[in-house]
Amino acid sequence: MTAATILIIEDDAAILRALKDHFAAKGFHVLTARDGEEGLDKALTQPIEVILLDIMLPLVNGFELCRAVRAEGREMPIVMLTAKGQEEDIIRGLELGADDYLTKPFSIRELHARVQALLRRHHTDTPAAYEFGDCRLDTVSRRLFRANAEVTLTTKEFRLLEYFLQRPSRALTRDTIMVGVWGSEVLVTARSVDRCVTTLRSKIESAPHAPTMIQTIREVGYRFEPGTASRA
Repeated sequence: MTAATILIIEDDAAILRALKDHFAAKGFHVLTARDGEEGLDKALTQPIEVILLDIMLPLVNGFELCRAVRAEGREMPIVMLTAKGQEEDIIRGLELGADDYLTKPFSIRELHARVQALLRRHHTDTPAAYEFGDCRLDTVSRRLFRANAEVTLTTKEFRLLEYFLQRPSRALTRDTIMVGVWGSEVLVTARSVDRCVTTLRSKIESAPHAPTMIQTIREVGYRFEPGTASRA
């Protein structure tokens, strides 16, 4: 198997070295950049498969870099590395096209797991069905089955579940979900997303009040973790 190419854009020399050494030891082809200008150039000219992106960078900051990469139509996963407690920065980055984030200080093992999950699920075609937990969502007939029994979904619940399944392990803001599921409907609010999540949890989670699949990210939104989901 060809080694995946990871681009690490980080101006802290110690963090950059630790990340470079870790991913190189795990078999990745590692490219690095110490400022946003160099990072953007490599992101647009090299065959990058995943980017680790610090927000506070010299020359071009992480937000502008993320915006520029997405504006060029590049779809590789981007994981933001941000300072603790900067919820507004996290939300802004996700809405500009980042796929996930970790706050500093973070576990390199957790970061590695996030990167592997994003790589596994990147660039896959929409399947005829998704299987997760004891559930199966048929995208052709638009029906949900749990333990082989059909579960009734509203149109919005189906759209939300399909939206989550298409973006597993990604941090999604409420605004992003609103646009992706509700579109231009004028009466939708963040509370609409929360209410739909609550009813959907009651239909797919074994313990809706302690959900393991639709996970709440405080001050941000939600992340869908389907576990051993498969695509049929």
